[in-house]
Amino acid sequence: MSLRVLSAVVLAAGLFGAGAADAQQPSANPAPGPAPSPAPSPLDNVPEKMPFNVPYGAPISLAKAQAAVQAAIAEATKHEWPLNVAVVDSGGNLVTFARMDGAQLGSIAISEHKARAAAKYRRPTHAFEDAMQKGYVYVGTLDDVIASRGGIPLVEDGKLIGAIGCSGATGSQDEVVCTAGAATVNK
Repeated sequence: MSLRVLSAVVLAAGLFGAGAADAQQPSANPAPGPAPSPAPSPLDNVPEKMPFNVPYGAPISLAKAQAAVQAAIAEATKHEWPLNVAVVDSGGNLVTFARMDGAQLGSIAISEHKARAAAKYRRPTHAFEDAMQKGYVYVGTLDDVIASRGGIPLVEDGKLIGAIGCSGATGSQDEVVCTAGAATVNK
């Protein structure tokens, strides 16, 4: 027998033996049939009422927006937290803004973004942060979302008239300052 034929026979015997050994192993695939149902997701819950369903109202006035900013600045000053504070109207358009001395420049746009997201989605931006921390990463795919606390809707007579956003410190510090500003409207 030539070396080439002998090599082919040995190779074929090795492959046949490996296949037979494989056939005797229990299958990694379960028997045919219906696949097990996945565990229900909290996202499958269908609430009776729509959450955060606050109707949009007339845009916040400049005077009310400035009062909210001044209350936020007073709170930030009390703690020595230099922040950026933005107030937007019910459509998410900037009404007024203040940058405290020493507030970080990168947070100018973030304060406005937080206010815009809170107005557009009619909920505090803390809700987006909570959702992301719970693993609902799809939230990050929604337009104009920011998953960082410090954006709070401003509601007057049951209607959303705007939102306030604070940025420049930690999320929890931003939220404390925004809460003080929002308290001038949300009573």
